[in-house]
Amino acid sequence: MELLFRPMAVADIPEVARIEVDTFSTPWRETTFQSLLERPGVEMWIAEHLPGIIAAYAVLWCIHDEGELANLSVRPALQRRGIGAELLDCVLGVAKERGIKSVYLEVRTSNEAAQTLYTGREFHKVGVRRGYYDHPKEDAWIFVKRLV
Repeated sequence: MELLFRPMAVADIPEVARIEVDTFSTPWRETTFQSLLERPGVEMWIAEHLPGIIAAYAVLWCIHDEGELANLSVRPALQRRGIGAELLDCVLGVAKERGIKSVYLEVRTSNEAAQTLYTGREFHKVGVRRGYYDHPKEDAWIFVKRLV
Protein backbone atom coordinates (compact mmCIF):
# COMPACT_ATOMS: atom_id res chain seq x y z
CA MET A 1 0.00 0.00 0.00
CA GLU A 2 1.44 3.35 -1.00
CA LEU A 3 1.36 5.99 1.73
CA LEU A 4 2.10 9.69 1.87
CA PHE A 5 3.46 10.97 5.18
CA ARG A 6 2.87 14.62 6.01
CA PRO A 7 2.35 16.94 8.96
CA MET A 8 -1.20 17.10 10.26
CA ALA A 9 -3.25 20.14 9.22
CA VAL A 10 -6.28 21.76 10.85
CA ALA A 11 -8.48 20.36 8.06
CA ASP A 12 -7.44 16.81 9.09
CA ILE A 13 -8.72 17.10 12.65
CA PRO A 14 -12.36 15.99 12.15
CA GLU A 15 -11.26 12.77 10.41
CA VAL A 16 -8.46 12.18 12.93
CA ALA A 17 -10.98 12.59 15.75
CA ARG A 18 -13.28 10.00 14.10
CA ILE A 19 -10.40 7.51 13.91
CA GLU A 20 -9.59 8.31 17.54
CA VAL A 21 -13.16 7.50 18.62
CA ASP A 22 -13.05 4.24 16.63
CA THR A 23 -9.81 3.05 18.23
CA PHE A 24 -9.60 4.31 21.82
CA SER A 25 -11.92 3.82 24.79
CA THR A 26 -11.14 7.32 26.12
CA PRO A 27 -10.60 9.32 22.92
CA TRP A 28 -9.15 12.79 22.66
CA ARG A 29 -11.50 15.53 21.50
CA GLU A 30 -11.10 17.63 18.38
CA THR A 31 -10.20 20.60 20.59
CA THR A 32 -7.28 18.61 22.02
CA PHE A 33 -5.85 18.03 18.56
CA GLN A 34 -6.43 21.68 17.65
CA SER A 35 -4.59 22.95 20.72
CA LEU A 36 -1.68 20.56 20.11
CA LEU A 37 -1.25 21.83 16.55
CA GLU A 38 -0.49 25.25 18.00
CA ARG A 39 2.11 24.07 20.53
CA PRO A 40 5.82 24.21 19.83
CA GLY A 41 7.58 20.90 20.31
CA VAL A 42 4.62 18.81 19.15
CA GLU A 43 4.95 16.77 15.97
CA MET A 44 1.65 15.57 14.50
CA TRP A 45 1.88 13.36 11.43
CA ILE A 46 -0.57 11.77 9.01
CA ALA A 47 -0.23 8.66 6.86
CA GLU A 48 -2.46 9.29 3.88
CA HIS A 49 -3.71 6.39 1.74
CA LEU A 50 -5.02 7.72 -1.55
CA PRO A 51 -5.50 11.49 -1.78
CA GLY A 52 -7.56 12.73 1.13
CA ILE A 53 -7.93 9.38 2.90
CA ILE A 54 -6.23 9.39 6.31
CA ALA A 55 -5.02 5.90 7.18
CA ALA A 56 -3.27 6.75 10.45
CA TYR A 57 -1.90 9.55 12.59
CA ALA A 58 0.69 10.01 15.29
CA VAL A 59 1.43 12.60 17.96
CA LEU A 60 4.95 13.05 19.33
CA TRP A 61 5.80 15.46 22.15
CA CYS A 62 9.40 16.70 22.03
CA ILE A 63 10.92 18.19 25.18
CA HIS A 64 14.63 18.99 25.03
CA ASP A 65 16.23 15.72 23.87
CA GLU A 66 13.37 13.40 24.87
CA GLY A 67 10.21 12.50 23.03
CA GLU A 68 6.98 10.85 24.02
CA LEU A 69 4.85 9.08 21.47
CA ALA A 70 1.55 10.24 22.91
CA ASN A 71 -0.68 8.70 20.30
CA LEU A 72 -0.50 6.48 17.24
CA SER A 73 -3.64 5.12 15.66
CA VAL A 74 -4.56 3.35 12.43
CA ARG A 75 -8.04 3.42 10.92
CA PRO A 76 -9.64 0.10 12.02
CA ALA A 77 -10.39 -1.05 8.45
CA LEU A 78 -6.69 -0.64 7.56
CA GLN A 79 -5.08 -2.20 10.63
CA ARG A 80 -2.58 -5.08 10.40
CA ARG A 81 -1.20 -3.94 7.04
CA GLY A 82 2.04 -2.38 8.28
CA ILE A 83 0.74 1.19 8.19
CA GLY A 84 1.40 1.76 11.90
CA ALA A 85 4.97 0.50 11.52
CA GLU A 86 5.63 2.78 8.53
CA LEU A 87 4.19 5.79 10.33
CA LEU A 88 6.21 4.95 13.44
CA ASP A 89 9.38 4.82 11.32
CA CYS A 90 8.50 8.23 9.87
CA VAL A 91 7.93 9.76 13.30
CA LEU A 92 11.15 8.26 14.68
CA GLY A 93 12.98 9.84 11.73
CA VAL A 94 11.41 13.20 12.56
CA ALA A 95 12.47 12.75 16.20
CA LYS A 96 16.07 12.07 15.14
CA GLU A 97 16.05 15.20 12.97
CA ARG A 98 14.93 17.22 16.00
CA GLY A 99 17.81 15.85 18.07
CA ILE A 100 15.68 13.56 20.22
CA LYS A 101 17.82 10.91 21.94
CA SER A 102 15.08 8.77 23.55
CA VAL A 103 11.41 8.19 22.76
CA TYR A 104 9.05 6.94 25.46
CA LEU A 105 5.49 5.63 25.23
CA GLU A 106 2.82 3.86 27.24
CA VAL A 107 0.74 0.94 26.01
CA ARG A 108 -2.02 -1.09 27.63
CA THR A 109 -0.69 -4.31 29.13
CA SER A 110 -3.35 -6.20 27.14
CA ASN A 111 -2.50 -4.59 23.79
CA GLU A 112 -0.25 -7.30 22.40
CA ALA A 113 -0.44 -5.99 18.82
CA ALA A 114 0.96 -2.61 19.85
CA GLN A 115 3.61 -4.24 22.03
CA THR A 116 4.70 -6.37 19.07
CA LEU A 117 4.91 -3.26 16.88
CA TYR A 118 7.07 -1.41 19.41
CA THR A 119 9.39 -4.27 20.32
CA GLY A 120 9.84 -4.91 16.60
CA ARG A 121 11.17 -1.36 16.36
CA GLU A 122 13.59 -1.92 19.26
CA PHE A 123 11.55 -0.33 22.02
CA HIS A 124 12.27 -1.89 25.42
CA LYS A 125 9.97 -2.25 28.40
CA VAL A 126 11.30 -0.15 31.29
CA GLY A 127 8.42 0.14 33.73
CA VAL A 128 4.74 0.04 34.53
CA ARG A 129 2.13 2.68 35.41
CA ARG A 130 -0.45 1.07 37.67
CA GLY A 131 -4.07 1.90 36.81
CA TYR A 132 -2.99 4.29 34.05
CA TYR A 133 -5.87 3.59 31.67
CA ASP A 134 -9.62 3.87 32.21
CA HIS A 135 -12.51 2.10 30.46
CA PRO A 136 -11.43 -0.50 31.39
CA LYS A 137 -9.04 0.29 34.22
CA GLU A 138 -5.70 -1.20 33.26
CA ASP A 139 -1.96 -0.85 33.80
CA ALA A 140 0.35 0.57 31.14
CA TRP A 141 3.75 -0.73 30.16
CA ILE A 142 6.32 2.03 29.67
CA PHE A 143 8.61 1.50 26.68
CA VAL A 144 11.68 3.43 25.53
CA LYS A 145 13.77 3.49 22.38
CA ARG A 146 17.21 5.10 22.34
CA LEU A 147 17.83 6.91 19.06
CA VAL A 148 21.58 7.54 19.48
